[in-house]
Amino acid sequence: MPTIHAPILRDLAVRLFEAAGVPGGEATIVADHLVGANLRGHDSHGVMRIAQYIDFLNKGTYKPGVELRIKSEAPGVVVADGQMGLGPVQAHRLLALVIPKARELGVASGVMTSVGHIGRLGEYAEKAAEQGLILIASVNNNGAGQRVAPPGGLAGRLGTNPLCAAVPTEGNPVVLDFGTSAVAEGKVRGYYFNDRKPVPEGWLLDTHGQPTTDPSVLYEAPMGSIRPMGGDQAYKGFGLALVLDMLTGGLSGGRSSYPGAGAANSNNVVFIVLDPARFAGSEALVREASGVARYVRETPRAEGVSAVLLPGDPERNMLEYRTIQGIPLETGHWARLAEVATNLGVALPDESHIAAI
Repeated sequence: MPTIHAPILRDLAVRLFEAAGVPGGEATIVADHLVGANLRGHDSHGVMRIAQYIDFLNKGTYKPGVELRIKSEAPGVVVADGQMGLGPVQAHRLLALVIPKARELGVASGVMTSVGHIGRLGEYAEKAAEQGLILIASVNNNGAGQRVAPPGGLAGRLGTNPLCAAVPTEGNPVVLDFGTSAVAEGKVRGYYFNDRKPVPEGWLLDTHGQPTTDPSVLYEAPMGSIRPMGGDQAYKGFGLALVLDMLTGGLSGGRSSYPGAGAANSNNVVFIVLDPARFAGSEALVREASGVARYVRETPRAEGVSAVLLPGDPERNMLEYRTIQGIPLETGHWARLAEVATNLGVALPDESHIAAI
C-alpha cells in the first residue's frame, strides 16, 4: 500500500487533469478538493475518483471550462445550470453567489442541476462556517444511481442522498456530513476496485434481500442494494433519503428517481445558507452552539473511550495525522491512477516520494 504526502499527490492530480484538457485553475480546484477528502479520511471521495472523472471527461460527459449558467435569480434564490462542468468548480461558484444574498436577507438558497459529482459536501459547509454562516446542503444523482432499496424491497430505488450541515462555534465548527444509506457508495466502490475485497457486514444486501459482504452486487448482475441508514429502523434513513431526493430533484429543476434512469453521472444540488446575525444574532448562535458542544464533550465516558467526538472531529483528527504521515492509497487504487497517468503521458512521482506500508 503506497503512502504519498498531500503536496505530491495534489501535484499529480493537477497534472492529470490538465493533461485531460482541464484548465489549470479548474484542475487545481478539483485536485485540492479530492486530496482534501483523502486528508480528512474520506477516501471514497478522494483521488480514487480521478479515473472516474477523467473517463467522463474523455467521453464528453463532463465539460471543462464551462461557466455556471444562471437560469433565474431573486433576492434570496439562485437557480443555476452547471452545464455538466466539474462539480467542485461549479459548487464553489454557486456558494459564492448565495453567501452575499444570505448576508443581505438572513437566509438564501441556491440550486443547481446538470453538474458533475460535487464530492465531499463538508468542504462547502466548512467554507461557510469559516465566515460565521450556517450551510445546509444535499445532492442527488439526478434520478440515477439507484442503489438503496426501501425496507422490505429487493431493488434499489434511491441514491445515497447525503445531508450536510455546519454550525459555527467558539472553536471548530460542528460539521455534520453523512449519506442516508448505511455507507457511501464510493466506499463500496473502493472495495470493489481493490480486488473485490469483502465489505464489512451490515452494508449490503444481495438480489434476494439477504445480507452480503460481496461489493460486486452493486456493479454486476444480479444487482443487490445498499442498506438504508438506521439498522432495524432503516425506514428512518430511507425516509430521509426520500425527502431529500424529492427536494433536490424538484427544487433544482432536475430529476428525482425515476424508472430506467441508469448509472449516475451528474448531481442536482441544494444549498441553504443562513446568517445568524440576521436572526437572534451571531453571538447568541455561537454561545448556544458552543455551550451544547462543550456539554456533550464532557459526557462521562465508557471504559476505554478517550474522548467524546462531535461531527467534524474525526475529519480534523485525520487531517492532522495525514498531513504529517501522508495519505495511504489502496494498491488497486494506485494501480488505476498509474494506468491513467500512463494513458495521458503523465509522469508519476519519483519513487523517493512514495513510501510502502
